[in-house]
Amino acid sequence: MPIPLLLGIAAGIAAAVGAGAAINGAVKMSEANDTIKSAETKQNNALRKLKSNQESSFKLMDDLGKQELLILKSFEKFSATIERIQGRPEFKAFQKGDVSIPKFKLGDLKDVSVGAGILLGAAGGAAVGTLGGFAAAGATTAAVAALGTASTGTAIASLSGAAATNATLAALGGGAIAAGGGGIALGTTLLGAATLGVGLLVGGIIFSITGSSLADKADEAYCEACHTEEKVNNICKYLSKLKKYVGDFKKTLTSVEDSYKEHMEKLDQIVNVKNKTRWRNFSEEEKLLTQNTVLLVGLLYEMCKVKLVMNSRKSDGVNQVNVRAISNAKAKSGKLLENI
Repeated sequence: MPIPLLLGIAAGIAAAVGAGAAINGAVKMSEANDTIKSAETKQNNALRKLKSNQESSFKLMDDLGKQELLILKSFEKFSATIERIQGRPEFKAFQKGDVSIPKFKLGDLKDVSVGAGILLGAAGGAAVGTLGGFAAAGATTAAVAALGTASTGTAIASLSGAAATNATLAALGGGAIAAGGGGIALGTTLLGAATLGVGLLVGGIIFSITGSSLADKADEAYCEACHTEEKVNNICKYLSKLKKYVGDFKKTLTSVEDSYKEHMEKLDQIVNVKNKTRWRNFSEEEKLLTQNTVLLVGLLYEMCKVKLVMNSRKSDGVNQVNVRAISNAKAKSGKLLENI
């Protein structure tokens, strides 16, 4: 066969192979593009789901945190009213079966009311989740931390605004670590990024998700999107459980608070309006009212101590709902309200 003909055939074959390779490459590029788009869709859907669940959960927790701090702040008036009653007896703790509400010191109530006032005053410019973080750790714990000392050596009570919030959250985080938990360190730095309150509520896993980004390689991007989706599903499952139990807890707390406000209003009328300040002049009904008010304060004080969230043992794990503590608080509330 003549050489020119052979060269022509070879050129034809090469052209065919080249065209085939080009088509194959185009197909692969198209598949890779589809994979990346699918990864982006999966990741974006997961993050939208996370955002939606966060918003409702954090609102509930922030509302609860504010409610608990307002309750603690109200103890200032209660303490001042009780102290005006001369010759009052030592009020006993409540005991019914295996449910008990211990006695408290008026001095402790005064301190916690001052701390709660500091936090409420500082919360105006705080990030979403901050008040919820206080509730998660126990609002009483947060209020006590507010009376401590910041890392700078300055008394937190002398600070205001974001500085007071930062220092208190940092104290909470350090305290949790010191207690053997997985608390949040570097509180002031994290709060600036609007993440500390979220971290107290959810755990370390939240930070790695919100900062994640898709890789350039299609298969790697898809794997990363699947990983994000799995993390988000775990968080949303936790947040759903948190909303359920915290919603029940908040409902119970509100019932106790309503009863306390009703009793406190009557006690205020007796002591501060009618100026009846000698215990021996109290009627039996007024004495019972006073005793019940003390018990309700004790119960609210205990409920505001409840740590609703248990820190994850893993630095990048999801926290856990403290189901046992919440259930015990509800049981105590039910028993006391039945006996008042």
